[in-house]
Amino acid sequence: MSLAMILPMSAFALAASISPGPVNLVCLCSGTRYPLSQGMVFVTGATLGFVVLFIAVGLGLYSVLAVVPGLNQALRWAGVAFLLTLSWRLFRDDGRVPESEAPRAPGFLTGALMQWLNPKAWLASASGIGAYTSGSDLNQVLLFAGLYLPICWLSLGSWVYAGAFLRRYVHRPAVLTTVNRTLAVLLAASCLYLLLD
Repeated sequence: MSLAMILPMSAFALAASISPGPVNLVCLCSGTRYPLSQGMVFVTGATLGFVVLFIAVGLGLYSVLAVVPGLNQALRWAGVAFLLTLSWRLFRDDGRVPESEAPRAPGFLTGALMQWLNPKAWLASASGIGAYTSGSDLNQVLLFAGLYLPICWLSLGSWVYAGAFLRRYVHRPAVLTTVNRTLAVLLAASCLYLLLD
């Protein structure tokens, strides 16, 4: 594979990973609420979950959705339900930043599961595979996934660090509650977009 193909693949991976979406909003919220180490555990789960999804789509999983009636719609509704649950929990948060590490932080498995229920991740996988690989070439799919791995991890990590930066300015529970509720509304709005798309 030539550098002329690697650069566009990398640019696509960066644009898809760093652009706002449900996972990015959870990363931002995690940075404002929890220690960086916990946010990066979520990022690692979300990154690996996405890469596994990407490879599965590259190996033909997306075509299964076209063949099995209702599976695509079921996936969409499960994703929306999961994201709305996270949005509701965020909206109800009292705005108190824990002094010690809190057990409620979204973890590795939440990050991985969130990608599999995230229609944006499915769309990014399918469009990336379709645009930059010939689906039957495993080496191209694995190369693209290998490029996605660090780019996605760093992109999502930057959202956690942005949240940690904001954390300095949201020491008062009322301010953090406002930030959390704003993020919760944006997350819920992204669900509405997913249903209407």
